[in-house]
Amino acid sequence: MPAKAPRKAAVPRQRPDLSLEAGFGPGRRVCGIDEVGRGPLCGPVVAAAVVLPPEGLPPEIAAQIDDSKAVTRRLREEIEPAIRAHALAFAIAEASAQEIDELNIHKATLLAMKRAYQALPGPPPDAALVDGKFTPDIACERVAVVKGDSRSQSIAAASILAKVARDSEMLRLSVQYPHYGWERNAGYPTPEHLDALTRHGVTPHHRVSFAPVKRQKALSG
Repeated sequence: MPAKAPRKAAVPRQRPDLSLEAGFGPGRRVCGIDEVGRGPLCGPVVAAAVVLPPEGLPPEIAAQIDDSKAVTRRLREEIEPAIRAHALAFAIAEASAQEIDELNIHKATLLAMKRAYQALPGPPPDAALVDGKFTPDIACERVAVVKGDSRSQSIAAASILAKVARDSEMLRLSVQYPHYGWERNAGYPTPEHLDALTRHGVTPHHRVSFAPVKRQKALSG
């Protein structure tokens, strides 16, 4: 029997760092921008912009920073206050479900990102790293970074702030509309949410341009 090939050691995935931020040169104020909430059937799309100090977050915090989807809810909520405390500046903004229906989700996402950038306190950034393939129309040098929340510490920090803010908003709305499970599914089209949509109908916070909601609204007249 042939010998088994030795098992390769698992290579730990690299955490987001400040390499992209440093690429703009010393002394430049760089913000990371990310959004959360493109896929849900309801609620706003939320964006955050974050400017970190040149040395980044403290090592014990940086070691836990990652794409918000790769971080547990409990850990996101634990490190979110530390991001706020150590950032040079941050801002959170949104585009509403109504704006998503009027503009489409792509344009509404860029609008939320632009609002977050414009709401940053202090000196305006010299440059922005934006998660994804597109950048909002903002008054600084900007670079789109595919999978930026797994590469840039600033983008990852923005991702966590946006995710915690949006989850909090969906939790608040779930008190008003308890049948949809938004405190658990954050408005995403889970079986629980789709079933409730059929049973209880469309709320003012649903995105009527999204197919499942449009279909239910047509059925209910």
